[in-house]
Amino acid sequence: MTEPCETQPQIVAPHPPLTHYYRSEVERAAFVRDIFDRTAPDYDRIEALLALGSGGWYRRQALLRAGLAPGMDYLDMGVGTGILLRQAVRVLGDASRATGVDPSPGMMALARSLPGVRLVEGCAERIPFADASFDFIAMGYALRHIGDLSAAFREFHRVLRPGGRLCILEITRPEGRLSRGLLRAYIRGMVPTLARLSGARRESARLWRYYWDTIDVCAPPEQLMSVLGAAGFQSVRRHIDTPALSFLSEYQGCKSAASQKG
Repeated sequence: MTEPCETQPQIVAPHPPLTHYYRSEVERAAFVRDIFDRTAPDYDRIEALLALGSGGWYRRQALLRAGLAPGMDYLDMGVGTGILLRQAVRVLGDASRATGVDPSPGMMALARSLPGVRLVEGCAERIPFADASFDFIAMGYALRHIGDLSAAFREFHRVLRPGGRLCILEITRPEGRLSRGLLRAYIRGMVPTLARLSGARRESARLWRYYWDTIDVCAPPEQLMSVLGAAGFQSVRRHIDTPALSFLSEYQGCKSAASQKG
């Protein structure tokens, strides 16, 4: 008698392949790593000038709203240059409790300016830590750059301790045509222009155009929350801090306190 095949989990990509940047989904991860490595030296400078309301104060408040507190062990997925990680350390009061993971060594090289934190190369779909290692996981504007939301969210759930909390910050495409057009013009048009005028590398302008293109076709909030729920998270919600900045989404969730394994 033939044994039934084990059903493989369905891959849930954050957006369709953007083939004008890479030829196939297989090449996506290499493209993303390369463009972030190339633009790392410009990233903080451009982001600080054009933060769209998501600067340090906003990030810190979002972490507090999601439940980050001193004494927690914190994981920053897609840590990049450490913009969100720095705010987490301010809340924690102890850099040794903060860990960052990113597939781009070029970006993480800049995060090493923050003493005491642990930085590890890796990806969201295969987090290089044991089950139940952290009390809090955050991801700041990196969700659109991973390959499989379902696998990543299962990994988030696995490495969280029972009762652990999750905070994902992301830019959501506005629903209104006018708002969408204005945000597109800002991110895809004005930001690349200002990047070039400020002396940034040519690839930095391309990165911000790529940013908008991923935002424009990213999975809607309802789907993201559904995938989080399917991964085991409870109390999943989308928080919008200010109606005027409704494109800034904070996705929150927690792991059941009764969970004994990932």
